[in-house]
Amino acid sequence: MPTAAGGDPEIAQVATAFADPRRVRVLMALSDGRALPAGRLAEEAGVAASTVSNHLAILLSHGLVTAQQQGRYRYYRLANSDVEGVLEALARLAPSTPITSLRAHTRAAALRTARTCYRHLAGELGVKLFGGMLDRKWIVGGDGLHHPNDAVDRLSAPGRKDLYRLTDAGEGALAEWGVPDPVLNTGTPLRYCVDWTEQAHHLAGPLGTAVTDRFFELGYLARGTVPRSARLTSLGRDRLAWLRP
Repeated sequence: MPTAAGGDPEIAQVATAFADPRRVRVLMALSDGRALPAGRLAEEAGVAASTVSNHLAILLSHGLVTAQQQGRYRYYRLANSDVEGVLEALARLAPSTPITSLRAHTRAAALRTARTCYRHLAGELGVKLFGGMLDRKWIVGGDGLHHPNDAVDRLSAPGRKDLYRLTDAGEGALAEWGVPDPVLNTGTPLRYCVDWTEQAHHLAGPLGTAVTDRFFELGYLARGTVPRSARLTSLGRDRLAWLRP
């Protein structure tokens, strides 16, 4: 969503793409980092198959999604993590919809328990993971809690708290999981998000993505039946029994 040098950003123009709840559901269905064809997107987002192509065209024109042809199908994904950041920020600002059905309750519970925030782990499980890493001194520099009066701990944006860093013990433990060296040895402050359901910190950025990817690869996590949701497997419960209660 580039703007001309020196010009003001056309916020209202791109905001129109978020004004239709069906397009928001399409974006949310893509916000776990997957690339999906239009038919699958329509199913997961609850959008009519006859209209999903039009919604995708609008999202493409605003630079919010990209498309890549593979065989017979075009696969769509979020253009970048900034789009997910906007969705997370809007989720914190928007009023909650009333839960009036068992289906809605099941969906809300699944997303609160564990979900992917773009490609890192969020929800109750993501917060417990971050808290457990702090307890084991793999990460130091904070308590994992949201402090509303802290100017750098904003609810409506990903955080970048300079005090958080990975320790030598943390590097060793994550290396044993198979997390690649490039994200372990950056020497830069760790990124985090203020989780919008738990009001506490979960690990974000390249390290959060790498850890989450490894958990799926190792079988500690599996995709849930609700889009964006995840669940801890029996193997994950065994291997991650140290998670903060």
